[in-house]
This record gives sequence, C-alpha cells and structure tokens, in this order.
Amino acid sequence: MSTVPISVASGLCLVEEFTVRSEIRPPLEVGSGPFGSRMIFELVAGRATGERFNAEVLSGGADWALVGPDGLARIDVRSQFRTDDGAFVYVQYHGLIEMNEAVGTALSTGGETGFGDQYFRTTPRFETGDERYSWLNRRVFLAAGRIVPGGIEYRIHRVD
Repeated sequence: MSTVPISVASGLCLVEEFTVRSEIRPPLEVGSGPFGSRMIFELVAGRATGERFNAEVLSGGADWALVGPDGLARIDVRSQFRTDDGAFVYVQYHGLIEMNEAVGTALSTGGETGFGDQYFRTTPRFETGDERYSWLNRRVFLAAGRIVPGGIEYRIHRVD
C-alpha cells in the first residue's frame, strides 16, 4: 500500500486500498442515440485484493457506457462484492475513459493497456451494512483503470 501526497496545503493524500480485476462480456451495442453511442458491458466475475478488503466480484453488475463525440466514454457502473469473510458490499461509480488508440487496440485485439496509456478515472461509492467494512461507507475513493485481456482492472485509492 502506498500513500501519495496531493497537496501539502490542503492536507489531502491518496492511500492505495485494493485492486479490482473484473471479467466482462463483449458489449451489447445499443447504438448511437441522442446522447452518444451506448454500450452495455456485463460484469461476470472478478476479484478484489488488498490488505483490508478481499472479495469476489459477483455476477449481475454492468457498465452502462456512453461514448460521446468528444472521444470520452462516460461510464456508469454498478456491481457487488462478497468478501472472503461473507460480507456483501455494493459499489456504484461514474467516470471517464479516454477512447484513444491504445484503448481501441486493446479492446479489438483482447490486449491490455497500462494505467498511463489513457485517462481512465472513476469515483467509486461503496455501501455495506456489515460493521467490519463500514469504513467503506465513510470515505471518498478514487480509482485509476486500465484494460486487461477479457476485462478491466482498477487501483482503488482512499482519499485522506
């Protein structure tokens, strides 16, 4: 786990909490509509790993992505986890993916991108009723993402 100071004056810092890797199905392409091109990516499996949070990504989640004429995908994701000790955690996040050449190549060939190959940022918001993980309810999180073969990977950071 690493801590990265953001601003000495504001006292903010990012603390890496865990990594999430999710398997996704090929997109359901709704097509171009009045707000852009809509694609729906179903999340079918995955894993979160970290010092304080280890969990299975449960099926039933999805990313409702909207690609605009500006080359950005605006993502709207809802998913759920079951921790290794039996707690259930819901997450919803919005974010932006720069649909550049690296992303296009990775998606079309089943390849991958690095975290620095595109702007891929999200703001996860967690919910749980399990007291062991209530810290997830009380913090703001930011994530950096990348494309991996068959899915996506996020590094989730807590804002302190």
